[in-house]
Amino acid sequence: MHPYLNIAIKAARKAGEVIARAQQDLNKLHIEEKSPHDFVSNIDQKAEMIIRDTIQQAYPSHSILGEEGGELENEDTETWWVIDPIDGTQNFIKGLPFFCVSIAIKEQGKLSHAVIYDPMRQELFTASRGKGAFLENRIRVSDKRGLSSALIGTGFPTPRTEGWNQAQTTLNTLFNQIADIRCLGSAALALAYVACGRLDGYWEADLKEWDIAAGCLLVKEAGGLATDFFSD
Repeated sequence: MHPYLNIAIKAARKAGEVIARAQQDLNKLHIEEKSPHDFVSNIDQKAEMIIRDTIQQAYPSHSILGEEGGELENEDTETWWVIDPIDGTQNFIKGLPFFCVSIAIKEQGKLSHAVIYDPMRQELFTASRGKGAFLENRIRVSDKRGLSSALIGTGFPTPRTEGWNQAQTTLNTLFNQIADIRCLGSAALALAYVACGRLDGYWEADLKEWDIAAGCLLVKEAGGLATDFFSD
């Protein structure tokens, strides 16, 4: 296993321990509204600091992009760690057990390693470019080739921007062509579910890099396709 991936796993597990403990008493959470319909808790911030500290202890020259702490550009600008300490914060603060820690590493602009950790189920998804994707054993995307029997995941933009109208239009078009749809509340974990075949696909508008970086590499290394709305 690559040393970068080992550090990412260590960081995700340490953050996951804090997150799982916090779920035992949600009344102690301190919650702020960053923007309309977009919330952050003190545990998001604490988890991100744990991840950042773990990375910096191992690789102090590497650069970091995190949802809560923003960019930290260091000497090595060719290596970036892209982190979302809790992808699915709304679920987390409500006690809905569908959220995860997401960590990706980019080298020279290309995704090279990914970790998605579900602290409630203690499921660890990992991938390295060219080496495959794993959940204990190697995982593969669903073998379905058509939409008629597909279970598709989605999410809705927060805040309600122009992407909201696009999401509604796409949903209306797609819904009559598929078996069913799930809105799960964590793009990163949903992409991990695509990678292991629990979902047949996932789409969402207005996502940030930290929402999808790790998940996209997992899907690609599991034999799937990750693209945007505008690619051919």
